[in-house]
Amino acid sequence: MIGYNDEEYKKSDEDNTDNSTKELNTDTNEENEEELDEDIEGSEEAEEEGEDLPFAKAEVVRLMKRHLDKDKMIRERVKVEMNKFLGEVLERVCAQLNDYPYTTIEYEMLKESIYPYTNIKRINEEKFRILKHLEAIKADCDALTMDVKKSLKLKDVDDDSDEIF
Repeated sequence: MIGYNDEEYKKSDEDNTDNSTKELNTDTNEENEEELDEDIEGSEEAEEEGEDLPFAKAEVVRLMKRHLDKDKMIRERVKVEMNKFLGEVLERVCAQLNDYPYTTIEYEMLKESIYPYTNIKRINEEKFRILKHLEAIKADCDALTMDVKKSLKLKDVDDDSDEIF
């Protein structure tokens, strides 16, 4: 490049870049104006809700999509509520960890604190088993009550009264 010094070359190169960038920006702005207008309402709500979310929404969504079927779509409210739910679980676990008198949190303490969340299936099975056992005990008690009423009936006591004496 004969005739140009370094400063003039840099200046003319910057001018060309600025002009092409301005043209691209103009085209892009015209095409995206409509999209931006439609997204402004949704993004304002998302920003307001996103400010008090405990985790990065993109990370929560990425994890949700990893475990959901490929054809599932996730609504914005579900993304936000899942994020809040995970934050609440974290708060509950930390509150339980705060109950320990120690200044250092050990792995065993964490395991004990997250037990209800990691073993919910087993806990529900145990609950079902206990309820069935209680129903059986209740049926046994009802049968014994009827046997006592029939076999130990006194002649001078009314059948309707449950008092023994």
